[in-house]
Formats: sequence, C-alpha cells, structure tokens
Amino acid sequence: MKTLFPIALIALFATTALAAEEETIMDRWEADRTQVFDATEVELPDLQWIARPVVVFADTPNDPRFRQQMEALLANIDELAERDVILITDTDPAARTSVRSTLRPRGYALTVVDKDGRVLQRKPELWSIRELTRSIDRTPLRQQEIQDRRGENIRGQVIQTP
Repeated sequence: MKTLFPIALIALFATTALAAEEETIMDRWEADRTQVFDATEVELPDLQWIARPVVVFADTPNDPRFRQQMEALLANIDELAERDVILITDTDPAARTSVRSTLRPRGYALTVVDKDGRVLQRKPELWSIRELTRSIDRTPLRQQEIQDRRGENIRGQVIQTP
C-alpha cells in the first residue's frame, strides 16, 4: 500500500501537468480576458471569429512608447474585454513570430485586427483607449454584435401578464 501512494501521487501530478499543457490560448483568454499574451504563444488564425487581436509591437520592451501604450491599455482593459479584444505583445524582432511575419511592423506599432482577420488599423504612435474603442465600435462586425446583444436583452425580458 505504501508503494502505491507515491505512484498515484506521481500519476496525479503528471495528469495535472499534461492538462495544463493542453490548455489553449483561447481557454486561458476565456478564463481571464484581461491577461496579456506574448506573440510567441499566439497564431492569429486561431483567433479568427472569436477575438479581436490588438498587437503592440516594439523592438524592445524598454521602448518608452511601448511602456506608455501598455499602461494606457491595461488601465482600461475592461473596456477592451467588452469588445472581445485579446491583447498581444511582441517586443523581440529576433524571435520572428508568426504574428510579426503576418503584420510586418517597423519598430513601435499598434495593430488592430478584426474578428474576420482583416487589419483595421496600424498606428506607429500611441493610441488613447478612447480612439481604440471608437475604431472598434465603428466596424460592421462590432455594430452587429451590439445589435445582437440588444436583441437578446429584448427577447430575454420576461413579460408578465396581470
């Protein structure tokens, strides 16, 4: 009996570790939409029709524009989460991530990709959260989401009869 316990314990840890490894980016994002992902973990096609990638690029994490942009985004991350935004950073050009290869930034840049995979905006300067959310809110996909949510609210109301 004493020898079975360590074996069972090892099996439990191995199973837990395997389950953690199998957790996808989307699982992690769904669990906490306020976290930031590194571009080395992300494949943009996996996000299509699910999330809006907002990617902040820089040649180094010490770039002052990168730091200021991240501070602004993180201070208002809930507004981004409402819009199904997944926040991604790429500060290592040498890593040659698929995100960097696809979006091809030069130095500091913020790129917004819609759920359909189209690039909405590319900006080589800082964005305010207001500019970013307005840009997203003007898209046809976002307008449809807003309408759908309004429709759900109306249909979801319980009509009481006297």
